[in-house]
Amino acid sequence: MDLITTTDELAAVCARMAKHPFVTVDTEFLRETTYYPLLCVAQLASPDEAVVVDALASGIDLAPLFALLTDENVLKVFHAARQDIEIVWNMAKTIPHPIFDSQVAAMVLGYGDSISYDQLVQRITGTQLDKSNRFTDWTRRPLSDAQVTYALSDVTHLRDVYLKLAADLAKRQRTDWVEAEMGVLTSPETYRMEPERAWERLKSRVRKPKDLAVLIEVAAWREQEAQTRDVPRSRVLKDDVLGDIATQAPTSIERLGSLRSLPKGFERSRWGEAIVEAVKRGLERDPKTLPRLERFRAAPNAAATVELLKVLLRMTAEKHGVAAKVIATVDELDRIAADDDADVPSLKGWRRELFGDKALALKHGKLALAIEKDRVVAVEKG
Repeated sequence: MDLITTTDELAAVCARMAKHPFVTVDTEFLRETTYYPLLCVAQLASPDEAVVVDALASGIDLAPLFALLTDENVLKVFHAARQDIEIVWNMAKTIPHPIFDSQVAAMVLGYGDSISYDQLVQRITGTQLDKSNRFTDWTRRPLSDAQVTYALSDVTHLRDVYLKLAADLAKRQRTDWVEAEMGVLTSPETYRMEPERAWERLKSRVRKPKDLAVLIEVAAWREQEAQTRDVPRSRVLKDDVLGDIATQAPTSIERLGSLRSLPKGFERSRWGEAIVEAVKRGLERDPKTLPRLERFRAAPNAAATVELLKVLLRMTAEKHGVAAKVIATVDELDRIAADDDADVPSLKGWRRELFGDKALALKHGKLALAIEKDRVVAVEKG
């Protein structure tokens, strides 16, 4: 039976799948109108079978599913796992483990930056997936045969993809590279949505302690409001408005209403007073209790160094068949140019062996770049 709609059916299939070394997993969910993603269906496949679990079926208890996902004897294979794991965390306060993310593995093996599932399936198996149901409404019942078929394809082909990627990783001795990357994906810290830390998600560039204090309080208020009402953050207040409130710090309804970024009349809503109170709490905070704002300053004349590091990064990525994005980001290159001891992933573990040490050598003139047969090569200097 492809479609699972009862707890007994789910328990039986999970018990069978728990006997295998790995299962492939995917989910279909809705989050456009809610804060917490609504799980609609979950897809599972072992080497022997594949099923679609109707998470919205009346009376179904997903406990057997969560037990399988946390079974230490079964590797859970996802593609782009973060959102799937976030759903499990929100529903069961548990993290699937151990896991394998085929998107991360593909980057490590040189398939490109953040390759999509259908592209990866086509490149590895030659199969062109039918994505006509990609944007279907997964909350409607009953599920159609086409929806079930589509959902199953997201885990059945993943079996072949996983086996191919795992074999290539082992052959190229990069299995531990992917395992190291799974640490962040399986950390509860990645998924906890604590209101007092909501400001960290924002791109607002506050500079002053006062601005930061107000931003922390207003962002925490918005997060709590969104969680309580189970609506997207933007339905409460958009990000750019939070930044405006932080820098302007309106302490009255009238001053709040004068902000151009705020929707007209918003200050007179039941939220207006709550925002003003949050601003006041921020202004009353002791600056000594605030998180330290990291002030990164580029090194003098660092632009040329960063450009050379970019060339070295591209050369390294091409030479070793690894996506440049997974080795280092442009921000990391800026920090390496400014500080030999920068706390960045590219100066740690396998990334340091592959790129970081050479980046520092290039920065200090112990390594040069040259053109040889139309290719950039690194030349050690005596």
